[in-house]
Amino acid sequence: MNAAWNSEFLSRFRRHEDELKWLYCELYHNDQKAYGAFVDMLYRAWEDRPEKLKMIDRDREDRPDWYKGHGLVGMLMYVSAFGGTLRGVREKLDYIADCGVNYLHLMPLLESPKGRSDGGYAVSDFRKVQPELGTIDDLAALADDCHERGIAVCLDFVMNHTSEDHAWARRARAGEREYQQRYFFYDDWTIPNAFEQTVPQVFPTTAPGNFTWCDEAKKVVMTTFYPYQWDLNYANPVVFNDMTENMLYLCNHGVDIVRLDAVPYIWKALGTSCRNLKQVHTLVRMMRMVCEIVCPGTLLLGEVVMEPSKVAPYFGTLEKPECHLLYNVTTMATIWHTVATRDARLLAYQLEQVFALPKAHTFLNYLRCHDDIGWGLDYGFLSQFGQQEVPHKKYLNDYLTGKWPGSPSRGELYNDDPRLGDARLCGTTASLCGVESARESGDQQALDRALRLDETLHAFIFTLSGVPVLYSGDEIAQENDNAYRDDPLKREDSRYLHRGSLDWDKAALRVNQDLPEGRIFSAIQRMEALRGRHPAFDTGADTWLLDTGSDQLLGIGRYHQGEQLLALFNFSDADQTAWLRDEKQYEDLITGEVSDAGAVRVPANGFRWLMHWF
Repeated sequence: MNAAWNSEFLSRFRRHEDELKWLYCELYHNDQKAYGAFVDMLYRAWEDRPEKLKMIDRDREDRPDWYKGHGLVGMLMYVSAFGGTLRGVREKLDYIADCGVNYLHLMPLLESPKGRSDGGYAVSDFRKVQPELGTIDDLAALADDCHERGIAVCLDFVMNHTSEDHAWARRARAGEREYQQRYFFYDDWTIPNAFEQTVPQVFPTTAPGNFTWCDEAKKVVMTTFYPYQWDLNYANPVVFNDMTENMLYLCNHGVDIVRLDAVPYIWKALGTSCRNLKQVHTLVRMMRMVCEIVCPGTLLLGEVVMEPSKVAPYFGTLEKPECHLLYNVTTMATIWHTVATRDARLLAYQLEQVFALPKAHTFLNYLRCHDDIGWGLDYGFLSQFGQQEVPHKKYLNDYLTGKWPGSPSRGELYNDDPRLGDARLCGTTASLCGVESARESGDQQALDRALRLDETLHAFIFTLSGVPVLYSGDEIAQENDNAYRDDPLKREDSRYLHRGSLDWDKAALRVNQDLPEGRIFSAIQRMEALRGRHPAFDTGADTWLLDTGSDQLLGIGRYHQGEQLLALFNFSDADQTAWLRDEKQYEDLITGEVSDAGAVRVPANGFRWLMHWF
């Protein structure tokens, strides 16, 4: 600790010094030299932080729950698909504001090799933007404009691996031992084969195995995801130091929310699954303290695509927090299971687990993400209804790809593995709801049903505690981009089905509520306004499940600051009645009608938001 350090930095550092040093030295075998370099780096990063960002830090330190409550609405987008470039996104900020968005997640945009990037998740330089998208200064300028409008900026930080084209990887490939130690290099297949005995494969059909032969180095290298993504060795303190510095560099260019990609994978140990090891939580806890010291206005968002029991630990504890935000990934998959089966029991069971978690836990809720939908459902629960995993997954995929008789959905499979009877699913929200097939057939009634389901699903994520996140294009019911098959760099990856460019001609139609684009846009705007206005939607609300008397009707109750909300969602193709037997007077927030909640009629594929004031 340097006595010449600025007092602001020093007070924050002292708050965490004992724990930070203990965890670092325990993990890295009391390597005092590495720890000293780490601490010096933190101060340099604080010194380099622009004053305008330090002002934001101070404001958010005074309001530590600024990201909670019920005021944030997110949007996820690819820069190239939305604005072409970072400057193009700046020019479209009025549209983003019109969408009611104040949390903007920019998908991976750092430098990565064409054709070997996994959608930008194989980073070759953590301090450069992909040239066709702009520069790191363009990113900072966009962040400045966003901050002036009250919009927080989120960016992915790919910390598990680098591209094989990264400078470290090039030097490792050339035989430099120092850089080979930043990865997992082995002289032969003996140890890799031992790892393979316990480590699951992420992409068994498109990228089988967890290791790749590097011919230039004449060694085997660990590649958990794809052969061109080399896993970093966080047992080497230099890796943690340098990657943390890279993260802070992005924070100093205006990034407010750091999405920690694939965080459960970042620590490897022979004889384990290399998932969710205790050292991962040590690393994340240290990163949380780093942010609170250098850039306390910054949030950590953990990408943990696993069942709830393995997700919640990444929040840490009240005394020793880790991530500020986590994805509600299981709910996303369960929503589409419910759409396909018209049975809300699994969704209710899963929500019961989420509602039981501490209110301080803040989830991101979403209908679709940039990736596929994987069917990591609770088959222990489903088995009591006679559902078996393999045939049930086949049914879900058949229904949501439109192969099942009568299904209006238009999705596609991803990473299909007929041997295991398993596959994941792709498609935009609108196309999975049936908008695409209804428009193709010209069936107006089918289109109305599909749009009503689309509205209902959005109402559902707005009902949940946490931060609702829209996928860019969903706000105008954008359909699948089937043209991806014509692009040789995309045709083998069906996830590009829902990664198409925003159709600005359709976006211009959002003002006409008689058209699908305008109907969905106005519905989302209305729901955002209601959510922002009413305390019942706050993360501090008490939440519970309602007994609706029907397996096809999901009911959620919320109470906060004298407001009680009853939210009802009908996943059936027929009108349903929720027998709530509640004689209090409720106002329908959508229609304005007032009635009791004794027997509530909910339209097919529709929803009701009923509010009572005490």
